Amino acid sequence: MFKKMINWFKNRLFSNQNKLRISDLDVKNHTVMINKQHYFLAKAMVTDIPEILDIEKRVYNGDTPWTAEAFISEFQRMTDRYYLVIRYHDRLVAFAGCSFNDHTLDCHVTNVAVDPDFQSRGLGYFLITKIIKKARQMEFKSMSLEVRVSNIHAQRLYEDLGFKKQEIKKSYYDGDHEDAIDMKLDLISLDSSPTNFGM
Repeated sequence: MFKKMINWFKNRLFSNQNKLRISDLDVKNHTVMINKQHYFLAKAMVTDIPEILDIEKRVYNGDTPWTAEAFISEFQRMTDRYYLVIRYHDRLVAFAGCSFNDHTLDCHVTNVAVDPDFQSRGLGYFLITKIIKKARQMEFKSMSLEVRVSNIHAQRLYEDLGFKKQEIKKSYYDGDHEDAIDMKLDLISLDSSPTNFGM
């Protein structure tokens, strides 16, 4: 009887924690202004995947580093994944996502891509700042990501946001086996940063 009561309590507690986390990671779809232009920000859905894959193809020379199945798996994880999309006149033009590790309190950026027609308009920067804000709200301590050694533009963007280069991961990427730079952002030190981008 006592064992049943403990199991019931654990299940109830776990269920309530999951509900709270799902609520924390909810996205209220709305219009946003980025560099004097209106866009629509929304939570990524399974129905967005064909357009997400199209952006990947345009960004990665016809390749899709992630499959539809990989995105479906990510979107189904409601308690530790956070994916956003930006639309312009109903066209999906950018997306980003991350995973939350409750043990290390690290928010890991899993994916960021902006349609080549919409690059250099601040969309990637905007999405990363949204993820930073969410991680800070959830009291995570750090944020991490990998970036291609050849992607100087992305490295500069991350450095502008306070990320620091950590180490080189050799032959990190599938296909071309390009090296990746591991980058990390100390979310705690952002509080004392003179330029914390309104986060």
